[in-house]
Amino acid sequence: MLQSRVLVIALILLLSTTLPEVHSKSVFERDRRDWLVVPDAIASYVYEAVNKVSPRVGQFLADVAQTPVVVGTRNFLIRETTKLSIMAEQIMEKAKNMWYTKVVGY
Repeated sequence: MLQSRVLVIALILLLSTTLPEVHSKSVFERDRRDWLVVPDAIASYVYEAVNKVSPRVGQFLADVAQTPVVVGTRNFLIRETTKLSIMAEQIMEKAKNMWYTKVVGY
């Protein structure tokens, strides 16, 4: 039993999120640059499942998700993935332009 609780806590810490933000994001939004939407949604589902079984553990997970270390790590990951996403969009735009100018001849 203790081992499964540790596993759930580790999963929540890994996917760490602030709970109000999860419900404000859509997994299927097309123009999202935030690659952490899916982990946020998973963390929300895990939190809801744990909270149904044990509200005390659910509250503990919510408190852990609000700690400065978890929030700082999550913000860092959001910043870096946003940069990567912007670079990927720029590369795709350059590839598209190259395709149209060099190959297709537009």
